[in-house]
Amino acid sequence: MKITIVYHSVSGTTKTVAEHLATAISKVENIEVKSFSIDNVDEGWIKESKAVIVGTPTYVADMSGEMKAWLSGPALKYNLTGKLGGAFATADYIHGGGTQAIQNILNYMLILSMLTYSSGAMFGAPVIHLGPVAIKGEVEKSLDTFSIYGERFAKKVLEIF
Repeated sequence: MKITIVYHSVSGTTKTVAEHLATAISKVENIEVKSFSIDNVDEGWIKESKAVIVGTPTYVADMSGEMKAWLSGPALKYNLTGKLGGAFATADYIHGGGTQAIQNILNYMLILSMLTYSSGAMFGAPVIHLGPVAIKGEVEKSLDTFSIYGERFAKKVLEIF
């Protein structure tokens, strides 16, 4: 079963986290995953995927303008309806709006008729309500959380589809 990770990255941090997330997801049996920059999405792969995770850097407590433009433009041609959607963010500081950026991505996914994922509190610690956030200068500290999120997400994809 295929999963797509689509991200926008300026400094390389969001790309690094996306690649780490893909590695974690690929360890789940019966799952194939690829990550793509919004500038280089494999149309066939994303259309065949059962799930899409979107990642963004955070600007002014929101997703990047490029990601917003991608979700309201190019993403429409991939027919994301019915796919499971998840989100993650990177931010310069802990209260920089990463969670708000994730929530806004999930809102876009709802508008696109996607199912949205939250591992919430049902799995216990670490609690990842909306999606994981990596903080600049402390990315290494959050990679375990991204791995856990990826594993939970992939298992949910297998459960649903």
